[in-house]
Amino acid sequence: MDIPETKGANSSTGPVSERRDFRPQSNMIRWLRIALYAIFVVCGQTSASLLTRLYFEKGGSSKWVGSLVQVVGFPVILPYYFISQRNLVTTPNSTSTAAVKTKLSSLLLLICVYVYLGLLAAGNSYLYSVGFEYLPVSMVVLISASQLTFNAFFSYFLNSQKFTPFIINSLILLTISSVLLVANDSSERPHGVSNEKYVTGFICIIFGTAAYGLSLASQQLTFQRVLKRQSFKVVMELIIYQFLVASIATSIGFFASGDWKLLKSEMDGYAPGKISYVMNLLWTAVAWQVSVFGSVALIFELSALFSNVIGALGLPITPIAAIFVFHEKMSGIKGISMVLAIWGFVSYAYQHYLDDRKLNAETKKASEFSEA
Repeated sequence: MDIPETKGANSSTGPVSERRDFRPQSNMIRWLRIALYAIFVVCGQTSASLLTRLYFEKGGSSKWVGSLVQVVGFPVILPYYFISQRNLVTTPNSTSTAAVKTKLSSLLLLICVYVYLGLLAAGNSYLYSVGFEYLPVSMVVLISASQLTFNAFFSYFLNSQKFTPFIINSLILLTISSVLLVANDSSERPHGVSNEKYVTGFICIIFGTAAYGLSLASQQLTFQRVLKRQSFKVVMELIIYQFLVASIATSIGFFASGDWKLLKSEMDGYAPGKISYVMNLLWTAVAWQVSVFGSVALIFELSALFSNVIGALGLPITPIAAIFVFHEKMSGIKGISMVLAIWGFVSYAYQHYLDDRKLNAETKKASEFSEA
């Protein structure tokens, strides 16, 4: 199985975009990949959010377990990663002193980057776990819409993200979409949650959302400045090592807190049964990882902001899905919110279409000039 060599990144964020392949067939395949990654993000995010809330709804009570399932799913991509490694052509390594020093320096930098991103993911997962325990699922995902604002802020400073009218329009529409749903949210707080816990959950989701926005912008910066090899292999390595660190950090918290001692009693008291308990945690971990995989791949293909917009597109879907899972009521406001979310996504996608047309025209003009 061959791994496609990807050539893109956000057209407004630096030199990576200058290496795109502008052949029509290649461009079509690239956008098909982007569509597939977007489906991964939306479906994974929706499924994971519902399953995480279901864990707490049916008797789960460990914040560390809720946090751990968000980061331990990375082994599901290991088979694909190792299979792809067999198809890579290796080149002889230089053994000069200068080359060895350069590689050692690069390795130390990579380790620091992976540790930083991993700890950020671990902290983010715990904050979201607290939010899922103390808040209704619709409230959690809709507060998460503020990640657009945080990511835009961090992308502006870290990635030199340019803001065009279409991008601004997209951010406004997606934010309004979620604000409408928050204002219309009539679901009661989970049973037994006090005012203090409710406020704690709200604050944790805000900070978790900020951490997620910073993580996306940091990953894009990593692709541009550190992982300069333009292949899909680096996407998988970033996910694997980042979440390996996150899993270790979260596991330390899990055992240090003593929650592992209560795991058996929690499993026995889980309303649907022990098998359902295990299957819930298993598929929650897989769903989170599918979402992460799609998100990081979108950063690699386009930008952190685009990845965030796709995530925001899926935010209104979760409350609608919760109608069937948790029997929440449907309202006209939720329908309007969905339309606004789709409109915002189309606005952002159209801006990237304009960017591609402009780059295609410039490349064609430069090619004609060089041939003259």
